[in-house]
Amino acid sequence: MGEKYSRRDFLRQAAITGVAIAGTTGVGSTLAAALGEKPATISGKSRVVSVTNKDVINLNGGIEPGAVKKMLGQGIARLAGTKSESDGWKKYFKPSDVVGVKINCLFGKGASTHPEVVDAVVAGLISAGVKPGNIIVWDRSTGDLVKCGYTINTDGAGPKYCANDGEWGEEYELGSFKGKLTTILTDKITALVNIPILKNHGIAGITCALKNHYGSFHNPGQYHGDGCNPYLADINALAPIKDKTRLVVVDAIRPLADGGPQLKNAKMLWDYHSLLVSADPVATDYIGWQIIEKRREELGLEPLTQPAKWLAAATARGIGFSDPEKIELIKI
Repeated sequence: MGEKYSRRDFLRQAAITGVAIAGTTGVGSTLAAALGEKPATISGKSRVVSVTNKDVINLNGGIEPGAVKKMLGQGIARLAGTKSESDGWKKYFKPSDVVGVKINCLFGKGASTHPEVVDAVVAGLISAGVKPGNIIVWDRSTGDLVKCGYTINTDGAGPKYCANDGEWGEEYELGSFKGKLTTILTDKITALVNIPILKNHGIAGITCALKNHYGSFHNPGQYHGDGCNPYLADINALAPIKDKTRLVVVDAIRPLADGGPQLKNAKMLWDYHSLLVSADPVATDYIGWQIIEKRREELGLEPLTQPAKWLAAATARGIGFSDPEKIELIKI
């Protein structure tokens, strides 16, 4: 049966299960249930690791795969508090997992997740013992993946690269949201890596981890009112998203400061040379918002106000932390 809760039911259930609505995150408990241990945190804070490497963009403007892999390895080890990259991945994933890798391909090259970042994530999952055939890289439509440089692979050996292409499952309802989720999320995977690209969004303010799931359900056009608030929170509070999310890797190599989510003006892209790595999608989005805001200030653009609302709503739903006092930002 679909998940059909009113907002009152959600709050009541949170109280029963001991989730503190305004002050804690469900990220740690999700990982603890899945792996038998908690992710690395300091004094109850959500850790976000920002890794920067100027060599990630070469002289021709291309992305250097080796630099991306090095950055991600540094980020996952620091996030997990381990000495090695491989041990870091093993903190979050088990060999028995079937892992979905949600990317963002809607608006084509330059405004979508870089394949080099995806390749680095896939390599990391394999290093944790996940079988290549149990890795599913996906987005909403086949055409979107192809135009961004991904090769579709649904039946061959190795990781699967595919799209939902209208294969919607049962209906879920929670708070303001009512819609059908992709069966990739509901039926096919046990764990999720979210790989958004950091961009301005004309309605939500920014698009990052939470907004990336507008490619995960059948009726996203209905959920853009009031700057996507509280829809972003309610969608990401759904169990197949919230409970399966193990890791967020934000492609912030070349973010978009204005005009997004489409690439209307290439001059609004800038070389930031970074990845953000975290187990908390809300904290990750807060840091991404601040990165975009700083760039907009440098360009003399108006500040963004929309993210404050939906980030607060997401915190209230126990998805993660949006209070900077509850976020430990580590820069490498």
